[in-house]
Amino acid sequence: MADRRTFLALAGALLTTGCATGLSLDAPEPIVFVHGNGDSAALWETTIWRFESNGWPRDRLHAIDLPYPMARDDDAQPQPGKSSVAENTEFLAAAVDRVLKATGARQVIVMGNSRGGYPIRNYIQNGGGAAKVSHAILSGVPNHGVWNLPGRAPGSEFAGNGPFLQALNQPKNANGDEVTGPVKWLTIRSDGNDKYAQPKGRWIGDATADTGVSFEGPALKGATNVVIPRIDHRETAYSPAAFEAAYRFITGKAPATLQIVPEEAVVLSGMVTGLGVKSTDPASGNFANNLALPGAQLQIFAIDATTGARRGDAAYSKVIGDDGRWGPFAAQHDTRYEFVVAAQGYATTHVYRSPFRRSSSVVNLRPERLAEFDKPGPALVIFTRPRGYFDADRDRMLFDRRTPPPLVVQGQGAGVSASRTKPEEVNRPVMGEFNGEKVIGRTWPTASNEVTVLELTY
Repeated sequence: MADRRTFLALAGALLTTGCATGLSLDAPEPIVFVHGNGDSAALWETTIWRFESNGWPRDRLHAIDLPYPMARDDDAQPQPGKSSVAENTEFLAAAVDRVLKATGARQVIVMGNSRGGYPIRNYIQNGGGAAKVSHAILSGVPNHGVWNLPGRAPGSEFAGNGPFLQALNQPKNANGDEVTGPVKWLTIRSDGNDKYAQPKGRWIGDATADTGVSFEGPALKGATNVVIPRIDHRETAYSPAAFEAAYRFITGKAPATLQIVPEEAVVLSGMVTGLGVKSTDPASGNFANNLALPGAQLQIFAIDATTGARRGDAAYSKVIGDDGRWGPFAAQHDTRYEFVVAAQGYATTHVYRSPFRRSSSVVNLRPERLAEFDKPGPALVIFTRPRGYFDADRDRMLFDRRTPPPLVVQGQGAGVSASRTKPEEVNRPVMGEFNGEKVIGRTWPTASNEVTVLELTY
């Protein structure tokens, strides 16, 4: 495919459950979604909803959870709780085979964000994936590295001059294409607001250093390379504009809607996961994993849309088993919920979300651990925007009705996805708002080892 750049503006359990056989041969190809460094399948929730809202069958949309989502310091050296590209490639290959078997499809489409693009490229180039993948979509993938500096962590998979990316980017033909055919390739990048495609090293610890990487780092010769103005690193995958670019690339036409079409009957399920090498061992680390947290207790409460107070007893409760799964839970599409996760070695974590417009099997939950510097305050509230970063220059945000979160100005690689604050009172309403989306919750006492999390959905 000839290299071209399109300028696009904003237009408007380890697999997800629900695989089914017996679909007609002319059904859309299944899509396998691969998350990035330290993330989980849950980030693809709204992207899946947008595909569903445009007619894609639910049982052909699959988001995988890489067991250890964090990259090793040196890709070639084993590191407890961290994964290599080879391990993630093997996991992806097995997931694709399961999806093909379950759906009866001949090929899949793969879409990855950030580090999730590395196993996709490796699978297609070196793992036999070229015959099983029709389209590959790479969103915010640092294809030429986060840095390209002699002597800086040369064994890291993120080193543009390291062995992994150097081999991956070798020309494949006389045109110098960096992608492997006959797969059709799309890259999606920001014009200059991706924290991992910056010419200066602010996000690698040295704001004055030249990284050796440009804003164009995610683009690949031989792919269709799309640029979307002002989006950040995660928005290259999880924003409406990124969905439109992906949908148009796959189908050759614009989606009917960029909105999430509500369902009347909403059914939720997901995983409860933990931290460290072993979720049940607090001494094994505080980094994210996507492993089950057996023994954790989950309760779900319907709450008042104004005060965050519970409306009666728990609507759902479960002790999490060895598979980490919870659900199904029949939710009301117009109701706000509080998810309470309690587990030994963790703070009791109260997660508040805006209403769920559609069903989802990737409502993944991970309890927090209180750091020592968080314990002195009466309460701790964490305000998160998982599918993008807060940006003072382009976004309207409120928190606790008066306090904006820590912000990053546009154009410098926006990268703040969570704000932490310590309200002076407990058992009181707290609200987060982002561009009109409101999350309502209550504050809980750190003295009782409890934490409030307000999580923006859209």
